[in-house]
Amino acid sequence: MLKVRIGTRSSPLAVLQAEKVANSLKGASKETIQTEIVPYTTRGDQLLTERLSEAGGKGLFTREIDQAVSDGRVDIGVHSLKDMPSDIPDGQVLMAVLEREDARDVFLSKHCDSIKELPKGAVLGTASLRREAQLLSARPDLKVVTFRGNVQTRLRKLEAGEVDATILAKAGLNRLSMTDLGNPIPLQEMLPACGQGIIGVTVIRKNLAGSLGKLLSAISEPETVLAASAERSLLKELDGDCRTPIAGHLFKETSDWVLRGKLLEKNGHKKWVSEVRIPLNANLSAFEEAGVSVGLDLKSKASST
Repeated sequence: MLKVRIGTRSSPLAVLQAEKVANSLKGASKETIQTEIVPYTTRGDQLLTERLSEAGGKGLFTREIDQAVSDGRVDIGVHSLKDMPSDIPDGQVLMAVLEREDARDVFLSKHCDSIKELPKGAVLGTASLRREAQLLSARPDLKVVTFRGNVQTRLRKLEAGEVDATILAKAGLNRLSMTDLGNPIPLQEMLPACGQGIIGVTVIRKNLAGSLGKLLSAISEPETVLAASAERSLLKELDGDCRTPIAGHLFKETSDWVLRGKLLEKNGHKKWVSEVRIPLNANLSAFEEAGVSVGLDLKSKASST
């Protein structure tokens, strides 16, 4: 019997995502698999007031799990792809990405239904520089404050009136069966983080030769692989971390894929947008190249302004 130890963050959402991976592995296997969820409290989970950008940027939600994978204490690591740095630890590979959930952000408030309806000077809580910069670009009159904690914690703070509104990922709410909460924000108004809505699975490269490697390949969803490749290539080209407001999203139109990227100043005063089209039948390398192309274009635009 194959036993797979699955490293994950200890938050309710992260555990649900790990269980989804476990169930996917069992569904893909012709043999019985025993899975064990191994939760870790990460540095990012311990920071309740600081911005991630002030405490080390990307990797704060992944390092403890990455180390457990490298040390052999777990067989695979399960992450929200948007939390993963563009470079993963030596010896590890991003071997699987599950089918993408809704990548949009969701606006939540007890007082109104959209960002546009917020009264002048309203207080909105978020810990994301990407969200903050896009909010201030559209509504420079808003007051944005740091708002940390898991989904349940932030919802309790919102209900208690600590802020007038907040923004959460639609994917997380869907996975927590909170599908009716809030109002999704159109992609034209707020572009998601690179990898938002995608669950990623890492493993030690040397462990890919056996049945585990075959199972991970089997649960990886092809179109999500394309999105992950394009968006993470964009992130890497911009040397993206939590200190820079970067957004990127791959979506399908009638005859093409479109990769759209956005780079902003932290205060939202300036923003730069770039996009490329990719044929529907293009190979994986074309999506990687598209990410590089959008990243280079954004850097060029920003440096010349």
